[in-house]
Amino acid sequence: MTVFVSRRHLIASMSAAAGIAALPGSALALNPGRARSMVDKLVADINRVIDSGKSESAMYREFERIFKAYSDTSYIAAYALGVDGRRASNTQKRAFTEAFTGYISRKYGKRFREFIGGKLVVEEVRQVKNFLEVRTTAYLRGESPFRVDFHVSERTGKELFFNIYIEGVNMLLTERTEVGSMLDSHRGDIDQLISDLKRAG
Repeated sequence: MTVFVSRRHLIASMSAAAGIAALPGSALALNPGRARSMVDKLVADINRVIDSGKSESAMYREFERIFKAYSDTSYIAAYALGVDGRRASNTQKRAFTEAFTGYISRKYGKRFREFIGGKLVVEEVRQVKNFLEVRTTAYLRGESPFRVDFHVSERTGKELFFNIYIEGVNMLLTERTEVGSMLDSHRGDIDQLISDLKRAG
């Protein structure tokens, strides 16, 4: 399975960060074969959208569908909001998760639209703490290969990715920083943050 990848756009869209966000629960039920199969399907789905020839807006809708289907959106959104989630109402949390999912789908969907000229190859699966890491290698014409790794858990009862590392750069921490900056710009107003996320990405 392959997916088109652009190192320049991926690395430019993420700030350097370190650390691993551990998920609650046990990894005993995680199956490496199922985790690898999930990432294979994710890659194939992305390829179909890239090759579809659909309009930009239609592609973004497809990427949002993919993100919802293969990622643990509730965990990723909660991590991005961080400690500010403790003061958010249940209504705000639901609205934030929906807005954030659209935002991150558009953000990375724009990158996917420019991933022509390379491929992402699934290499191996290994257990890290209480989740599985599906290691992949991105191959681009005229550039050295680089790693793109998916962190997979079964927190929700099925295999979903909750983080992506690109050459060691952490999506979760990057998005927490981005969301935190947006929230700071509105003096902590979560409703304004949600409004911004609906247009951002």
